[in-house]
Amino acid sequence: MTDSLDLPNGPWPMLEPGWVWLCGAGPGDPGLLTLHALNALRQADVVIYDALVEPRILDWAPQAEHIYAGKRGGKPSAVQRDISLRLVDLAAAGKRVLRLKGGDPFVFGRGGEEAQTLVQHGVSIRIIPGISAGIGGLAYAGIPVTHRDVNQSVTFVTGHDQSGLTPSSLNWKAIAQGSQVIVIYMGMKHVEQITGALIDAGRPASEPCAVVCAATTGDQQVLETTLGRMSQDIAASTLEPPAILCVGRSVLMRQVLDWQGMLAGERPRNLDPLGRGRPAEAS
Repeated sequence: MTDSLDLPNGPWPMLEPGWVWLCGAGPGDPGLLTLHALNALRQADVVIYDALVEPRILDWAPQAEHIYAGKRGGKPSAVQRDISLRLVDLAAAGKRVLRLKGGDPFVFGRGGEEAQTLVQHGVSIRIIPGISAGIGGLAYAGIPVTHRDVNQSVTFVTGHDQSGLTPSSLNWKAIAQGSQVIVIYMGMKHVEQITGALIDAGRPASEPCAVVCAATTGDQQVLETTLGRMSQDIAASTLEPPAILCVGRSVLMRQVLDWQGMLAGERPRNLDPLGRGRPAEAS
């Protein structure tokens, strides 16, 4: 990658000294970065980035100090309070600070907490949304998160809470019965409990599911399975986090929309995976 990529003619906002911009870096592929994010990278004095930020993205900020502040389950990680207060300290020192977070900063990324801390300490902020892995990562796998013939609702949940356990506050029965498609972030560690809870709540064990690991990157892997087999299929695979789990019939659309497979010369496995019996353009 290079820092020579030009932005279109502006005007573009200025990252002023003492400000912190909280920015989503997208799910992995640097091409999914927004122009506002690129503009921020060009101006920052300091970039504090998470574990899921693609390292090549940092190449667009060669002038900045790069500070790692990643948190990964089961591994030594920065304390959230320390991260938030470091942002405050850097802003107080007159730095142009870019807080770069994987996906979208407000989707299971604790961006809301960091932003609130900054405002409470009198620091000016700007929020730059990013493409969340639960949407962009599934799209790269050829799975539309919504489809008219499948779902009129989608629920995004996290697979663990502050304690690292499956969230006790979630009403899995209501989620199972109320949403045709369920997208689960950070769910691999507790996949057995999650799938068990969904089946106990009435979801069929035969329901199509997918696991997308390292979404949108060159290491992306996709496992197609069912709700009843997901836990054992993951255990039998070489898949590792980060991963997005998708539960619902929209997973079947990968049979016709695996565009990366088609780029590699593969033919679609099924042109009508939902069994509509008519062309897609027909209402």
